[in-house]
Amino acid sequence: MLSNLLGGFIVILIGVQLLPIVAQQVSAAKDNITSSTVDNLLDLITIFYTLGIVTSSISLTVSGLRQSGLV
Repeated sequence: MLSNLLGGFIVILIGVQLLPIVAQQVSAAKDNITSSTVDNLLDLITIFYTLGIVTSSISLTVSGLRQSGLV
């Protein structure tokens, strides 16, 4: 139970620390692109990265709470 809660918080911490690096690399990749379609797809990378962090941390937290009987 506690390990799942801790795992959720660690995922959030590491994900938030890596978010500026991901955004910077996406921005650097967009500088070399001339197509608007690829530009729009590159914008989605940061959004999906953030959604992945949020859903995995929520999943780990709910799993820990379910094991303890609170949910």
